[in-house]
Amino acid sequence: MRSRVRRFAHVLERTGLAMAGAAAGLFVAALVGSSIAPLTTQGFLLIMMIAGAIGFYLGIDTPPLPFHEPLVEPGDDGSGKIDAAELLSAVGTFLAALSAFVSVGLIVMRENPHLFWIVMIMAGWLVGVTMQIVAGAIARLRGR
Repeated sequence: MRSRVRRFAHVLERTGLAMAGAAAGLFVAALVGSSIAPLTTQGFLLIMMIAGAIGFYLGIDTPPLPFHEPLVEPGDDGSGKIDAAELLSAVGTFLAALSAFVSVGLIVMRENPHLFWIVMIMAGWLVGVTMQIVAGAIARLRGR
């Protein structure tokens, strides 16, 4: 019984993260689409929402590598191995969330930034979500 409740809670949490990612994608798409005419299509909105849902579902809360203090040998600087999935997840989540946050702020304040900033917001979103998806894939592949 306890295992089923934990699995249900995990699925519910992941579904909520996916919905948050989809909403973030919708905000970024709305901002970008309002400034770049060819990107005002429903298809673009849908792709951005799906990318956000997948990125936030896979890339947030990736299982990290077990933490072990590195053994320091004479002449060693003591640096351990970097967990690529954890780093990609953290940076990707930050970039995607920052892009969504800025998009919502600009929409609410009815600002019309220069096209360069719109492209930067879009690039931040795409790079961030891609990093999340890659991080999730890495974490799940090593867990097998």
